[in-house]
Amino acid sequence: MEFKLQSEYRPTGDQPQAIAELTSGINNGTAYQTLLGVTGSGKTFTMANVIANTNKPTLILSHNKTLAAQLYAEFKSFFPENSVHYFVSYYDYYQPEAYIPSSDKYIEKDLAINEEIDRLRLATVAALLSGRRDIIVVSSVSCIYGMGNPKDFDENIIEIKCGQNIGRDRFLRTLVDALYSRNEYELSRGTFRVKGDTVDIALAYEEINIRVIFWGDEIESIQIMDIATQLPQENVEAFKIFPANIFVTTKENMAIALDKIAVDLGTQRDMFYNEARIVEAKRLYERVSYDLEMIREVGYCSGIENYSRYFDGREPGMRPFCLLDYFPKDFLTIIDESHVTVPQIRAMYGGDLSRKTNLVNYGFRLQAAIDNRPLKFEEFESLVNQTIFVSATPADYELNKCEGIVTEQIIRPTGLLDPQIIVRPSRGQIDDLIEEIQTRVEQNERTLVTTLTKRMAEELSEYLTRISIRCAYIHSDVETMDRIKILDQLRGGEIDVLIGVNLLREGLDLPEVSLVAIIDADKEGFLRSHRSLTQTAGRAARNLNGVVIMYADKITDSMQKTIDETDRRRSMQLKYNEENGITPQAIVKARNLIVGQDSSEEKIKVSRKGRFIEKANINPVIHSYLDKDYDAAAGVAADPIVQYMSDNDKKKAIERLRVQMIEAAKRMDFIEAAQYRDELLALEESIKDKI
Repeated sequence: MEFKLQSEYRPTGDQPQAIAELTSGINNGTAYQTLLGVTGSGKTFTMANVIANTNKPTLILSHNKTLAAQLYAEFKSFFPENSVHYFVSYYDYYQPEAYIPSSDKYIEKDLAINEEIDRLRLATVAALLSGRRDIIVVSSVSCIYGMGNPKDFDENIIEIKCGQNIGRDRFLRTLVDALYSRNEYELSRGTFRVKGDTVDIALAYEEINIRVIFWGDEIESIQIMDIATQLPQENVEAFKIFPANIFVTTKENMAIALDKIAVDLGTQRDMFYNEARIVEAKRLYERVSYDLEMIREVGYCSGIENYSRYFDGREPGMRPFCLLDYFPKDFLTIIDESHVTVPQIRAMYGGDLSRKTNLVNYGFRLQAAIDNRPLKFEEFESLVNQTIFVSATPADYELNKCEGIVTEQIIRPTGLLDPQIIVRPSRGQIDDLIEEIQTRVEQNERTLVTTLTKRMAEELSEYLTRISIRCAYIHSDVETMDRIKILDQLRGGEIDVLIGVNLLREGLDLPEVSLVAIIDADKEGFLRSHRSLTQTAGRAARNLNGVVIMYADKITDSMQKTIDETDRRRSMQLKYNEENGITPQAIVKARNLIVGQDSSEEKIKVSRKGRFIEKANINPVIHSYLDKDYDAAAGVAADPIVQYMSDNDKKKAIERLRVQMIEAAKRMDFIEAAQYRDELLALEESIKDKI
C-alpha cells in the first residue's frame, strides 16, 4: 500500500522546491541530505510530502518524548489511512541500577512501566514484521537501545485460520510460548481466558480481543470482539497473533543461555578470587545464582536484560539488536532538530558504559551486562540507509555528511521576516535595555533577555523587579512545570520580561515576543556560538516587529555569521513577498500549548497559506518563581501540610501520586507526569531525611 497524504493545504513558498530536491535525492540514492528550514516555515509538512513521494518505510527521530508525541499526532493526521506508530521509552519513572564506589553506595533499579506506551511499542514491531511498507515510526533515541532478536520474535508469531487442525491444548501452549499468560478472572492486555472450546485473547499490541472457537481439534471460527461489550464485531478467516513482549526467545535458546551464564559466572568468580577480592566474588555468585534459579522456575528475573547477550546468541562485544533491525533494508531516516538529536545519539553509549563498568568491576553484574547497551554512534550510522537531517541550524556533522549541500526552506507561509539585528555597545547596556523594555511594554509586547550565567539572570531579574518591571528568570534549576507556567504568564502579559541562559535558545513558541536582547554577545563560547546566536535570534521571528539587540564591544566571527545569515534570509523573504504580493501576517496562537520544539509550523491558521490549530489541555495548578511566599528550592517537601504528615500518610500520598503519574503518561501528557514524578520523589526524600 502506498502513502496517501491528506491535507487541505498545498506546498507554498520554498516548500515545493525543498520537496522536489529532497525527493530527487532519495530517488537517486543520495545517502545524506539536509533540510535547513527556518522557524515557522513548515518543515513537518515538507517531510510529509517527501514521505508520500518516495513511498519508503520511514523512521523519524526526535530528541524528546513530548516533541515525538506532537510529531506522531501530526503525521497521524497527514496519513490517516497508513500505518503511523509511536516508539519511545516505556518507563514513566526509571532509576537505573548503579554503584558509586567513592561512597560504597549501591542503587537498586526502580521503575514504573507505562502499559499504553508498551502496547504502542509492540504495535510498532508487529507492523514492521507484518510485511507492510506504508509505515512511519516516530521515535525518540529509545530506538537505539537493545531489544530482542527479530528472528526469535518472528518465530513466535502465531498464524491461525479457520479449518486449521491445531488442537486447543497445543494452541494454548503456543500462546504461553509467545508470553501470553492465562487469566480466568480479568482479560487484560497480554492474557487469555479459556471456557471449554472457546479461547478469548486480549492482544498485547492492539486494543481488540480475539475469540477462537474450536470444534474438536479444528478451529471453527475466529472473531474480533469489542473490548467493552465482549460481543463479536467481525468474523475473519485468518489472523496473526504477535508475541506479548519484545523480548521473547525459544526454549532451546533458553537452555543454551543458562548453561553459558553458569560457565561465565564460574570464570568471573575465579578471577575475583585470584585477585583476592573475596567480597566481590561472593556477591557475584549469590546474585547470579539467584537470577538463574528464578529464570529456571518462572522464566524471568529482575534485571534479565543484563543477560540478553546469551538469549540473543551474540558473541561478547557484539552490538545488541534494536528497532532498526526490524525495518526493511531500504528505509528512510529523518532526524528532526538534528543539531540536538545527533549529539544525543552519540552520547548514549558513553553514559551507559560508565555506569555498567562499575557494576561489573565490583561484582554486581557479569561482564555480559556491558553488552546490554545502546548502539555506538558508528553502529547507528551503519544501520541507517538514507538520512535527511532537519534543522534551522545544521551542525558541522550534518554539513560534512551532505558535503555542504543543503536544501533551504527560508520563506514562511505567513510572510513573516527574520528579525532585524542591531549591535550596541556594552557600556550602559542595562539602561538601554530598560528603555527598550519600556517601549515594548507600552506596545503590549514581550522581551526575552539572555545572559551568560544563572547568577547573572537571577540578579538582573531582581534588579528589574526593584524598578517595577514585571519579570522572571528561567534556567536549568527551574522545575519543568514551573517553566511552563512562567512561559504562559509571559504570553498572557502577567510578566513582560523573561531572562534566561540557554533555555531561551530554541524550542520556544512565543509570538508575543518582539525583542530578544543578548547580553555579552561578544563572549565567544557555546552560548555565543554562531548556531546558538541564530537559534536565540529566531525567538523573535514570530512577531511582525521582531528585533534582536546584541550588546557587545566588538563584533565576533559568530556574531558576524549570524548577522550575515539573517540579512541573507531577510532579503530572500522580502523579495518573495514583493513578487507575490504578500503582506506579512502576525501569528495569533492560543495559550497553554505544550512548549515544544518549533511546534507551531503546522499549528497556526493565517491568510491564504493557512495551517491548523492544535490545542493541549494543560492548565497545571502550580507555583511559579513569581510567587513570593513559595520556597521553590524546597518544593513539595516544604509544604506546611506535608511537614506535619506521618510517614504512613506520606506513603499513601506517594502511591496516589504514582497512579496519577501513570494515568498522565497514558494520556501522553508527559509534562504533567513529570510534575507528579517530582512530587513523588520529594516525598520519598522527606521520608529518608527523617530517618
